[in-house]
Amino acid sequence: MDATEFSGPAAERRDGRPESRAGTVWLRQEPARNRRATPLTRERIVAAAVALLDQQGVDGLTMRRLAERLAVTSTALYWHVATKEDVLDLAVDQIFGEVPLPVAGTDWRDDVRTLTSGWRAAMLRHPWAPSLIGRPMLGPHVLARTEFLQSALVRAGFAGVHLAVVTRLVANYVIGAALTEATWHRTSDPEVRAEARRHLVANAAAYPTLTASGHLDDGQWSDDDLFARGLDAILATDPGR
Repeated sequence: MDATEFSGPAAERRDGRPESRAGTVWLRQEPARNRRATPLTRERIVAAAVALLDQQGVDGLTMRRLAERLAVTSTALYWHVATKEDVLDLAVDQIFGEVPLPVAGTDWRDDVRTLTSGWRAAMLRHPWAPSLIGRPMLGPHVLARTEFLQSALVRAGFAGVHLAVVTRLVANYVIGAALTEATWHRTSDPEVRAEARRHLVANAAAYPTLTASGHLDDGQWSDDDLFARGLDAILATDPGR
């Protein structure tokens, strides 16, 4: 999506507040603060939103609940954020800010491993975040880490469509791994997970390969090891192909 599509002033809603779409918070100037108003800042709003999202997920985040958590009125929030979409954009970028930004080294693969390891860890700490990655990603923390990733791949020799493909492969792998792990581990009842494995074994004739390989046996290999090996398989891609 072309960022210039959002460059014009936001249209107003019937209640007088600006209309907002995902990603546009980064393209609007934050209103000047009213010194006489509640000492509310965008930083406080984002911190409270992340805490609420960690507890209740995306569906549980509303402007009313966020205002209640901050002990302010909803009107006070609208001095800093136009809609829930703004809050989600800011929260996602905040999570990317938790990902350590490495200092570029001599081995581009090590740089990618370090970055993606921190990225996956951040996603697992905030399991609601992976589902929002498809939004327009224009926050400074997101852009800085995407720049680092692509810079490492360029140093490896990737360019043009190959650069785009491997960037997407790495990003989708990290997001998918975090989402899958978080979803599976949220099934905290060991009996439910054991029942899933028993179902597979009971139908071994239909799924012989899955049964033999220990599919759903989460004790066979660690998630960390599987993630590292999968990333290495992606990074073994020949930049010239």
